[in-house]
Amino acid sequence: MNKNLVLLATLGSLAVAAMLSVLQQYQLVQVPVQVLAVARWGAIAVLLVYGLQKKTLTTWILISMVAGAAIGYDFPEFAASLNVLSKVFLKLIKTIIAPLIFATLVVGIAGHSNLKQIGSMGWKAIVYFEVVTTLALFIGLAAINITKAGEGIDPGIAASHEEISAPAKQTVSDIILHVFPENIAKSVAEGQVLQIVVFSVLFAIGLAMVTEKKRKPLIDFCESLSETMFKFTNIIMYFAPVGVGAAIAYTVGQMGFGILVNLFQLLATLYVALLAFVLLVLLPVALLARVPIMRFLKAISGPVSIAFATTSSEAALPRAMEEMEKLGVPRRIVAFVMPTGYSFNLDGTTLYLSLASVFVAQAAGISMTWQQQLLMVFTLMLTSKGVAGVPRASLVILLGTVASFNLPVWPLFAILGIDELMDMARTSINVTGNCLATAVVARWEGEFNPTPENGLVEVVVPEPESEKQIA
Repeated sequence: MNKNLVLLATLGSLAVAAMLSVLQQYQLVQVPVQVLAVARWGAIAVLLVYGLQKKTLTTWILISMVAGAAIGYDFPEFAASLNVLSKVFLKLIKTIIAPLIFATLVVGIAGHSNLKQIGSMGWKAIVYFEVVTTLALFIGLAAINITKAGEGIDPGIAASHEEISAPAKQTVSDIILHVFPENIAKSVAEGQVLQIVVFSVLFAIGLAMVTEKKRKPLIDFCESLSETMFKFTNIIMYFAPVGVGAAIAYTVGQMGFGILVNLFQLLATLYVALLAFVLLVLLPVALLARVPIMRFLKAISGPVSIAFATTSSEAALPRAMEEMEKLGVPRRIVAFVMPTGYSFNLDGTTLYLSLASVFVAQAAGISMTWQQQLLMVFTLMLTSKGVAGVPRASLVILLGTVASFNLPVWPLFAILGIDELMDMARTSINVTGNCLATAVVARWEGEFNPTPENGLVEVVVPEPESEKQIA
């Protein structure tokens, strides 16, 4: 069967089912319940056919979300029994958190222990990264507090399937003491993410201070551990359609379709906030650094397209480095700033984490002060370092931090249903921000030379010269 025809049939059946449901919801027309059920399950059947042809994890996650919502609406009692599957997925995700944070932070810090030799370029890059990601954090916080996308969900119903309690009020001394671990094994067992971060950072600094001969084995071990945990994440994500479908079914069975409205509000909030970040932060930075805007946009169009389609910044790294060199950024600056930025300059991910974490509190009906919100998103900003290469790895970090702040995790299952749509946008901004960072640092170093020849994405050169470059 032609894939285009299947896609058209899928979109058409979903549109019909959605239209009938909306008309019935607002009592514009009277549609028999049986007709609505047939329309829903007919659309799901077409979706399944499309999924069998597409055979991608993203497709099946979206299909499982639709199917789970239908199961929760039509068979709420059966949906309640599916909660165990979502809890299995949750437990598997939790096992990743501590080793992933430890390995990526150690590699990200100790692996770049040559910052002292690199000199001014190193501290300029780090300062730029931290300033820009902090601005992204505040824009995300402002956006979610303005839209309040998580509010409106009945907290009484939510509490019926998970114990919810507000974060305990703490003094400044309590907060400071809570940051530092007394026993790293205890911190891992209790899921104290911030304590794991502090231990990992101190460990990495200590490792960076030893000789190369003694440092290299541990760096190699941590690199192997991080790669293994990334693959572990990929394996667990194959169970994601089952976990997402079960979680959505259970959630809709308990709360109805109302939570889906909140999810789409969250999605819209993210896209608007990312657009605001581009216009209010990245664009002024590019203008101040005298980056040729149109040529820069042409240069990043390829890498951003790859990032948007794969939801992985790492997949776009080789093309992004190549295009930045063509734009006029020296290779040594690209080679340092771009990989380092993938650990320390995750603009889109930072903004998303600030949105999603506060959304969880709003969905649970928990009021958090600005101080509590800042502490939580600051923790998320630290723990997100180094996870740019793996699709949906930010969900792992978010889950651990939310749990450590005594917030419920059930809203995260609902978020996972639209996480792919959010991941596309935030990953694209990650790549855009890191490409811009190379140009800014190069300009700061006085080495940015965007000549017309180098500034074009597609460079037409004579064949002998092309062969010489390849050689």
